[in-house]
Amino acid sequence: MGRVQGKVALVTGGASGIIGLSISTLMAKEGAKVVIADFNEAGAKEAAENIKKQGGEAAGVFLDAGQADSIQAAVDFTIEQYGTVTVLVNNVGLTNLHKDLDVVNLDLEEWDRLMDVNLKSVLLGSRFAIPHMIKAGAGSIINTASMAGFTGDSVRSAYGASKAGVVNLTRYIAAQYGKDHIRCNGVAPGLILTPAAKNNMPQAVLDIFGKFNALPYHGEAEDIGYTVLFLASDESKFITGQTIQVEGGHYIANPSISDFNDYVTKANSN
Repeated sequence: MGRVQGKVALVTGGASGIIGLSISTLMAKEGAKVVIADFNEAGAKEAAENIKKQGGEAAGVFLDAGQADSIQAAVDFTIEQYGTVTVLVNNVGLTNLHKDLDVVNLDLEEWDRLMDVNLKSVLLGSRFAIPHMIKAGAGSIINTASMAGFTGDSVRSAYGASKAGVVNLTRYIAAQYGKDHIRCNGVAPGLILTPAAKNNMPQAVLDIFGKFNALPYHGEAEDIGYTVLFLASDESKFITGQTIQVEGGHYIANPSISDFNDYVTKANSN
């Protein structure tokens, strides 16, 4: 208990999806006052009430991450509620498998929408929160990126490009405001077994991902939540500009190693 005691955290996308909710809940459990900002306003307020029932301090507020004035309003709400903001978790992210395709066929309006929501929202949230962090004397910004920002794929070109932008914007914020005692880091999840993943991915697809993991299991929402908690806490006070890849070792090996091991096993059995 108390790893972020006395800090005030604004978590965007803190109610939509199990990852954001995990981040918000862990922050409050470890002593932070938490503002949960989400397009699902009712969900944000319900999450805040549940945190209060568990003895934490939280409030919910509406957020449209595609609108600058809404992001500004969420920061202003945090200041009104708790007097400052010392932790900002830019956690909003969208993807669209129907429109975000390969480069030739993707929907250009969808490209613009994902750049606004996934990347520009990180810029604006940081832009509006940093002056308050400077006034407070310190701050920690944590941006949710994705392994899609480090690799190529057959689809989701806009999503991957937007998340690559998040990775590098994280470095720029860290370089520009480090002397103000503001750290900025990112978290890049791989496949996380959220309810959406469990419900929408056939077991055969999950098995394909599992085949290429270095670890013999998939990630859970709290694996991301605890990483964000660490980056928000003073335990990570000498870490900045980094994006931690939380992906079970899925991308660390030669991509042919799994098939090669299968080949060796079959050859030895003959």
